[in-house]
Amino acid sequence: MKIQIRQIVPLLLLAATTADAHPGHLAEVAGHGHWIGAAAIGLAVLVGIWGKLKDREAADSGDEPEETGDEAEA
Repeated sequence: MKIQIRQIVPLLLLAATTADAHPGHLAEVAGHGHWIGAAAIGLAVLVGIWGKLKDREAADSGDEPEETGDEAEA
């Protein structure tokens, strides 16, 4: 009995799962530039946090209206 590729491929496609990886694998592939990718992700997170804090500071300082003295003279 000869098994054809058309019979095996659907079974292989249904049996496929996601890769189970964790940060511990970075040590195994340190020479491949994965450390650069991890550093780039960390840098992007830090830049995002810094930008969010900077926007928050700008919004806090812009809440108070400026008084010029020419406005309501009563």
